[in-house]
Amino acid sequence: MTDIKDELKEIILETMIPESEEYLQELHTEYKDTTIPEEEKEAIRDMESFLVELENILLAIEQNKITDDEAHEIFQKITIMINEHSELH
Repeated sequence: MTDIKDELKEIILETMIPESEEYLQELHTEYKDTTIPEEEKEAIRDMESFLVELENILLAIEQNKITDDEAHEIFQKITIMINEHSELH
């Protein structure tokens, strides 16, 4: 496995999945005993889809079905997302 694929796998496993799962859990907890507004239902669906996409990327890396260029592009997008999220907090 190439360095960029290792880096992508690491950032997905150590940052993106744990933070996404935490946010999803917060959404579920927040609305546990109340009706979930449609906007929040959509946020939950989006986060669940995002987690599936992350898992699919990991699978593609493991099965060597992703090129270094594709891995680099995804890594850059994730890095930008992390930086934008950090700026908001």
